[in-house]
Amino acid sequence: MQLAAAGSFLTLLQDDIVLIQTHTHSILQIVLLNLDHRDTVVSNAWLETLLSAIDALPKETIRQEILSPLVSKAQLSQSLQARLASCRILGKVACKFESPIVKKDLLPLVRSLCQDVEYEVRSCMCRQLENIARGIGLDHTKAAVLPELVELARDEGSTVRLAAFDTIINLLEMFDSDDRTRVIFPLVKTFCEKCFKADEAVLASLSFQYGKLCHGLSASFTEEQHLWFLEFYKKLCVLGLQHENGHSDNQVYPLELESKYALVRRNCAYNFPAMVLFADPNHFLTELYPTFSSLCHDPEITVRRTMAEGFHEIVKLLGPNVHFIHKELVVLLQDDSLEVLDALLSHLQETLELATSRGEGPGPESKLIVPELVPALAAAEQKAALSLRWRVHERLLQRYACLPRVVSADQIYFRFLQRMFAIVTTNNVLPVQREAARTLCMFLRYNRKQEQRQEIIGKVLQELAQGRSYWNRLRYLDLCEIAMELFSKAYFCKHFLIQALELVNDPVANVRYKLCHMLPRLRSTIRLPADKHLLQQLEFCVRKLLCREKDKDVVATVRKTVLELDKMDITEPYHKRHERDLLDQKKEKEETLLLEMEQLERQQSEAKLTSEKHTEKKRRDSKTGLSGTKGLSGSTSGATLSTSSGKELRKAKLARSRSLSSHPTTPKMANPDKTLKVKDSGSCPGKGKNLLPMNADEALRSHHFSVAAASSVLSPTPSASSMPVLIRSNTTNTLVDHPHQHQHRSSTLDHRTTNGSKDTQSRKLSIQRKSNSFGMQSGRE
Repeated sequence: MQLAAAGSFLTLLQDDIVLIQTHTHSILQIVLLNLDHRDTVVSNAWLETLLSAIDALPKETIRQEILSPLVSKAQLSQSLQARLASCRILGKVACKFESPIVKKDLLPLVRSLCQDVEYEVRSCMCRQLENIARGIGLDHTKAAVLPELVELARDEGSTVRLAAFDTIINLLEMFDSDDRTRVIFPLVKTFCEKCFKADEAVLASLSFQYGKLCHGLSASFTEEQHLWFLEFYKKLCVLGLQHENGHSDNQVYPLELESKYALVRRNCAYNFPAMVLFADPNHFLTELYPTFSSLCHDPEITVRRTMAEGFHEIVKLLGPNVHFIHKELVVLLQDDSLEVLDALLSHLQETLELATSRGEGPGPESKLIVPELVPALAAAEQKAALSLRWRVHERLLQRYACLPRVVSADQIYFRFLQRMFAIVTTNNVLPVQREAARTLCMFLRYNRKQEQRQEIIGKVLQELAQGRSYWNRLRYLDLCEIAMELFSKAYFCKHFLIQALELVNDPVANVRYKLCHMLPRLRSTIRLPADKHLLQQLEFCVRKLLCREKDKDVVATVRKTVLELDKMDITEPYHKRHERDLLDQKKEKEETLLLEMEQLERQQSEAKLTSEKHTEKKRRDSKTGLSGTKGLSGSTSGATLSTSSGKELRKAKLARSRSLSSHPTTPKMANPDKTLKVKDSGSCPGKGKNLLPMNADEALRSHHFSVAAASSVLSPTPSASSMPVLIRSNTTNTLVDHPHQHQHRSSTLDHRTTNGSKDTQSRKLSIQRKSNSFGMQSGRE
């Protein structure tokens, strides 16, 4: 009853339901009387009523009805509850009066309450000093408020010190540079050191306000002071994880203390973007990257989740140095906790676009390649799909619509497209299926490769429009609704409309029912007179439904649809139709531009490939010329040497001459088949690698291979086993230029073949028969 009465009195005062001049006194008396209620909940409710009513009351009424009794209620003789209420009332009315009145009437009461014997009163009054300072202005804050804050910051009660610390941070802009350097910085430094060593309860608030504190004081910092605050922040980020000397901490903290340390690290993660700005983004790698990596790998889920929530801000601040944190982006995407992934999803599109951008333009050539990004995104989707939190999965698929601006079309085609089809056709959650269909349409919309687009459309028609399950056919109609939003009318009519109209013959009534609802939208995509045949087909579908439909729900729906179709061209305003046409023209231009870009990229790739082939040909020709020169010099020197080394060289030349004797001596070898058409009168093709002289058996075997090779020329595709080994064309060119060397090698071959036949007289009779048969065969040739 008391709470309801307090709310009713507040409504009376704020909404001017009664005249303030006539009823204010009686109403305020009731409110002030209930401030001393013995029930704390009731007294607090009446206090909130009074504080809210002060904004609607005139100054004179506040001075007479509120400030006058406030002087007595702020005395030490009053109850603790009354003095706490006085502190809050003083802070509220300070903004209603001019600076002289605040200084004269309110400041004495403020000083008295700041020195109260109860720490709750001192703490409460300390938190109201911000309003008092803004009420008396900049000139009097330094003389009247700053000394009280300094004294309260050194109070024995931790809650009082914390209140003083928060108030100092909120009033930093009201202190000049001299006060910040001489008074505030030593005070804050002492407070931080004391809290870090002995007061873990205050560390949570300190870590939460730390970013605001550093930015408020950064303009007055020396290089040493700047470094001190940065190092202290690094200590807070690993609090509970490491000793002060930096070694790993295996100590198990009490559960309460461990939760406080985790809260401190979470607040540090919240302030990390501000600290990047404080430390200068250009010095991120040397100053803050180890701390950043530690927070991203923190054992507490809440810390990693907070880092994921602010990741996009860090990416913005780093700018061209964003590649420093690519690894941590992948780590957060692959985090074991779905809460971390959910936090990263809020700004995933912005994060991915900035993380992969070089800042040099919108084209794909201006994109950075993030290692392991695509597998991490695929793994994140799998993790969300396996969880029971389908809303996270839906949000993830929604964010994946930005992938065409982040990764290449081939990566999307091979890593994500099939997965989208699987979700549309097999997932059990309808919102997830529809979001996957939308993402699939986005992939199709921005794919630059005509072959891939045609394959995607063909798969959509095969698996959805012509799917065996009516559920898949319903998803095709959902996809058509999305396609009408994303694509131009011409594109939709060309690839999707006819298959949608064919579902009028679907055996399942639910599919026909949904098609009936979509008929007006399908009609809006038809452009006359170019698509007159499509309009006739749509009208034929409507007539078929009217004549043959037996399901009563479908019949009722199609009758309503007919009325809507008749009114479409009449009821639609011209300006809306014009806006829709302009939007459709814009979409069609974008689609045409994609086709032109595809053709341009294809031409550029073909030109690049041709240039590479030309360069490779030049390089190969240059190598051929060098090797031909080396072969010429080697053959000349081999003819003049008479030492043992010269004999070995002549053996090598003999092997080459055997292989060359069956080849044409044209300078260019355009086709290997042509080299086999020249008849060989007395030489055998060799392997080109064997430098030892052949014996009789080897000569006969090589002659047999040469006959087989000559016969294989008649077939268009000679086998590798029957084709002789060809040496490079530069050696052939050398023989053309030096015919006398060719004759010398031929005579050497005949001489060595004769010697070899004499050495084989002691062989078995079977070998002689083979040689005779081969000799007869060669004679016939």
